[in-house]
Order: sequence, then C-alpha cells, then structure tokens
Amino acid sequence: MTSFPDYVDPQLSYTVEGWEVLWNVYTPLLTYRHAAGKEGTEVVPALAEDLPEISDDGTTYKLKLRPNMKYSDGTPIKASDFTYAIQRLFKANSGGSVFFTVIEGADDYAEGRADTIRGITTDDETGDITIQLTSPNGTFENVLALMFAAPVPPSTPLDKDATNDPPAASGPFMITSVDAPRTLTLERNPNFGTVKDAGADEVADANVDRIVITENKNNSAQVTDIEQNRVDFMADPPASDRLQEVKTRYGDRFRFEESINTYYFFMNTQKPPFNDVRVRQAVNYAIDPEALNRIFGGRLHPTQQILPPGMPGYQEYTLYPGPDLEKAKQLIAEANPADRDITVWTDDEPDRKRIGEYYHDLLTQLGFNATLKVIAGDVYWATIGNQSTPDLDTGFADWFQDFPHPDDFFRPLLHGSSILPTNGNNFSRADIPELSAKMDELLTKQITDEGVEDEYAALDRAYMEQAVWAPYGNEQFTTFLSERMDFDKSYHHLLFHQDFTSFALK
Repeated sequence: MTSFPDYVDPQLSYTVEGWEVLWNVYTPLLTYRHAAGKEGTEVVPALAEDLPEISDDGTTYKLKLRPNMKYSDGTPIKASDFTYAIQRLFKANSGGSVFFTVIEGADDYAEGRADTIRGITTDDETGDITIQLTSPNGTFENVLALMFAAPVPPSTPLDKDATNDPPAASGPFMITSVDAPRTLTLERNPNFGTVKDAGADEVADANVDRIVITENKNNSAQVTDIEQNRVDFMADPPASDRLQEVKTRYGDRFRFEESINTYYFFMNTQKPPFNDVRVRQAVNYAIDPEALNRIFGGRLHPTQQILPPGMPGYQEYTLYPGPDLEKAKQLIAEANPADRDITVWTDDEPDRKRIGEYYHDLLTQLGFNATLKVIAGDVYWATIGNQSTPDLDTGFADWFQDFPHPDDFFRPLLHGSSILPTNGNNFSRADIPELSAKMDELLTKQITDEGVEDEYAALDRAYMEQAVWAPYGNEQFTTFLSERMDFDKSYHHLLFHQDFTSFALK
C-alpha cells in the first residue's frame, strides 16, 4: 500500500486502504455480497440470520443474531455487542456516526444526555435486536452492512482508537500484529468456523493463511516488486510512467477495474477567501481536467459535478466550461478578496503530491499567495478532518462510494451536521440549510420512487451552483498481481476494492 490505513479499527477507519483490509476482519449483521461488479453491491445477511424485518412505516428494524458464534479470541459474539459498536461511533467521534444519527436517542447519547441509545434494544439470550429510527431511511440497510456497525467485544475501548490493539475479529481474517504506519499482518481466524457453522454462507472464507501488508511510498518500486514477484499485490494503480509497460508486458496479470468515485479540491467555505462563491467558481473555471488526467496516465474521466457515473441520480452537466483562466481572473477581481494567503493541502503519495503541486501553481496564477503543505498519507484524512488543524483553506480530496446510493456522496461530505470536531469528511465545511433539509427529505424516500433520482441530480447541481467543491475527475482503478497468484480468482469489489478472500495461490 502507498499509504497505511488511517485506523485499524472498524468504527473509525474511513479510507479505501482501511476498508480494503477490515472488510474481511470485522463482519456486521449484514454485509455486501462477495462478488465483482454490481452483484457485489447487494446487501445480504451476515452475522444476522436474515435481512431485517421492517415495519410498514419504515422506522422499526428487527434482526436476529445467529447463535453460538465466537470472536477470534474465543469470546462469544452477543447481540449487545452491536449496541456497543454503535456507541463507539459516537464516543470516539467517528466520521461514520453521521449515518446513525437517525436512530432514536442517538443524539442524546452523543451529547451525553443519556447513558445508552434508547432506539436500540437487544436480548443476548434470544439474539433479538430491534432498532427504532426517528424517520424512514432509504439507506439504513446499506449502512448496517458497513464495518461501522460490526459488533465488537465490550473489552474494546469505548472512546478511543484501537489501532495498536485491534478488537477480536469476527471475519475470516484476524489482525495478529500492527506496526503503524509501516506494516500489519492478517492471519486466518481460528474461530471463523463458528460463524460458518451458524449459517453465514454469504461471508466468504479465506483462501490464504497469511497476508503481510507494508507501506511503500515509491509507486515505481511497487511496480518492479510485482513484476519480479517479490510482492504479490499493489493496492494502487501503477504510476502513469509505468502504466503502458505494465499493460503491454503483463496483460495476463493486469486489468483495469470499474470504480465509483469523485476526485475534487475542497475549499473552506467558512473563511476568506473561499467564503465568497465567486472565488470558488473561479477555481472551477480555471481547472484543466486534462492536465490532471496526465498525472493519472489517462485513467481519469473528467467531471465538474459531485455524483459520479454509475451512481443513481447521475446526470452529466457542465456549469463552468473551461479551462478559462480569464473568466476565473475576472471573478476573482470582482470578489477582490482581502485575504490572498492560502495553504494548499495534499498528501505524500506521488500522484497526490503532483496533484497538489498542480493546484498550488494554478492558485498562484490566479493571484493567490499559496503555500503547499504535503503530509503523510496515513494521517492526511484525520488531519484535514480535524476542526482544530490550522490553515485548512483548500486542498486535495476524493471520495469512493460507501454504498450505491447518492446520499453517500452528500450526507458525510456536505450536510451541515457532518462538520464534526474530529474525523469529519465535510472538508469544505459546507452548511447550506435548505440543501441539508432537502437531503433529509430525500432520505425518507426510496431511490426507486418516481422522480427521486431526478431530485438527487437537482441537488447535485444546486451544490455545484454554490461551487462547494472543485471536482475534476472519476478514476479508473486496476489490479496487478504477481505470477504466483491466481489472477482469475482475484477480483476488485465495487465498495471495498480488492477482496482479500479472493486472493489465492495457483
């Protein structure tokens, strides 16, 4: 991996690197099917015996935990462990907590007005779990299938990061050592048989005994290591200057993969100069997606909107045709911002560093006194998601879908309530009450209801009229394996990227 996971903790991790590792370590009540393509976005039962029974008004969810299951350390998996996991989301200030505020009493618990979340009731004897929501929620099955909701034993610290001593596992792998941010080791979970014996057929088993993950910032060295079979898999695509070589010479163990994501620059809408919509619009006019596409080796689909292709509600449009530096400079002249000293943030992954350098140079051309700040990729998201970090003006960001619903590209990223003290993802600190209210209204509907996709498309356009981001592309991903790996069995999952249970030796 080019960057280490942000956290080795199911309630806190919120990066591609973290989810790629943890999906097969921590199993929720529901999960996503282990399959390539759209089939992999289907929610299926996991630790729960079946999909939830949902009340006619859409506010009560009833599930039943499978009996006699154990964590990797032999501790019984209990229904109340689900409650504990959701409590951890709020006590540890997880970015995933924004999806669970719809549970009755969650806000009271988060604010310290209650000792538990009254909307969750469990029975450890029967395995019954009942969840009461404040209103219907068209995504709740989806979020129940994310690691945020994976039960963990109550020995796990409630209010702090467990990366250095990860919770016992419920999935096919367990984490046996962590030396963040350098390396971690996964090994088969010796008690995973209790999960399979309980009937969790949709949770895939491991095909290898051990996986060692290491961080290597040199993408070209990663490519060489795969070519020469010293390493078996690289999580990121080959660098642009090695891509043609890999495609040409190693086509029997390399392929392009579908991925649903949006790359963008965030701009802090709550402080000068980006609190002026004209400045934010100017940035959108000035960006040249093709210049950025060259950094990606041609793997970037240009865009100027929030929702990516393949996401329900996506309707292509362009509000800021360009690149048009003259139009951009005209808008900045009209705004005439008094504060032109800005800090541009990015991380030290080679491609992202180059993206940051491009953006820094562009802002300099627009008349800003820009300073580029490059920090380690394994702490980047936690740093820019922390409200107390100084000089968070603008910088690199991306978003890969958590689940196949457009709310996932709005709620954690743009809803006013997602401006969190730590681990937030609303980097632009966007807070537009009427659009947040529209988002909440749409969440009570089903995406299949007539006109709902059109309403999400209109929401996309409304946010971009305010230029809350400067989006520029959607990335195509890749898989590249060593010769000793079974290339045909290995596959890229649309939500969790490489499925580690599909790794197999020839």
